[in-house]
Amino acid sequence: MKIAVVGSYGAGLTMRVPKAPGPGETLTGGEYAEGPGGKGSNQAIGAARLGADVSLLTAVGDDAFGAAARRLWMQERVDASHVIIGERPTMVGFILVEPDGENRISIAPGASDELGAQDVQAFAENIAAADVLVVSMEIPEEAVVEALRLGRTHGTRTLLNPAPARALPDEVWSQIDVITPNQSEAPILLGLSPDHALSDAELATLLRHRTGGAVILTRGGQGALLCSADGIEEIEPLPVEHVVDTTGAGDSFTAALAVALSEGSDLSSAARFAAHAGAHAVSIAGVIPALPTRAQLPSITIGTRS
Repeated sequence: MKIAVVGSYGAGLTMRVPKAPGPGETLTGGEYAEGPGGKGSNQAIGAARLGADVSLLTAVGDDAFGAAARRLWMQERVDASHVIIGERPTMVGFILVEPDGENRISIAPGASDELGAQDVQAFAENIAAADVLVVSMEIPEEAVVEALRLGRTHGTRTLLNPAPARALPDEVWSQIDVITPNQSEAPILLGLSPDHALSDAELATLLRHRTGGAVILTRGGQGALLCSADGIEEIEPLPVEHVVDTTGAGDSFTAALAVALSEGSDLSSAARFAAHAGAHAVSIAGVIPALPTRAQLPSITIGTRS
C-alpha cells in the first residue's frame, strides 16, 4: 500500500498552561516543550507507523528545525526525497494546551508558503504510484489545487483534510474523493456564517453534493458522521478515560483513514479504524508520541470499496 502526502511540516512549540490567558493577561506556571509537527508530516508519519509506504512533499527551511525534520523522516521511514528547502525559516506553530486537553494554535508558515504548483508537478510520479493521496491545507492554495488535480488525472484516490479551512475554488470540489472536515471547518468550506442553523448531517450532505464523493465530518467526543452514496452513518465515539492532548487527533485520524482505504477497506470500516487512532492520540501528550503503531489498534475490516 502506497500513500503520497502533500502538506506542511513545522516545529510545534507547546506550552501546557493552567488556563489560556485573556487579552493583555500574563500568566506563569506553564510547562514548555518543542517537537515536530505540521499536518502533512504528522499524517505521513502516522501512515508509515501503520505500515504504509509513504512519500512526502513539503517545504522546510535551511535551519535547525529543518535538519531535525529530515532526521525524523529517516527514522520513521518516510520518503522525504522530494522535500523542498525554502528560503524562509521552517514553519513554527505556537500551541497552548489547557488542563482539559483543549488547544489553541497560532502558526507562522515560513517555508511552507513557498511550496508551489511546480513542486507538486515534480512529485507527480509519487502521486500516480500511490493508492491514496492525502492533502492538507497548511500550504498555498496553488499546491493544494495542483495536488488534487494530479490525483484525479492519475486515478489516485484523493483524501483532503481541509485544515485550516478556507474557501476552495469551484473546480477543486469534483477532484475530492473523500473530505474530512471537523464541525468548525465544514461551515467555512460552505461559506456559511458562524451562526448558521444547520445540523451536522445537513453540513455533511451539502459537502457531499459539492464533491460527489464521501464526507467524514469529525465531531470530537461525539464521534463522526459518514455521508456517502449509501446515505448517512454515525461513527460512534470511543470512550477515552482521560483526554490529555487533542492536538494530534485529527492527523492520527486522517493517517489511519488513508491506510485503511489504501488496503481496500470500505468507508465505514475505514472511518471506524480511524476513530480508534484518533482516540488513541488524545490519551497521550504530544503529537508524534501519540501517533499509534499497528499493534496499538484493532484490525481493519476489509470490505467492498465505496
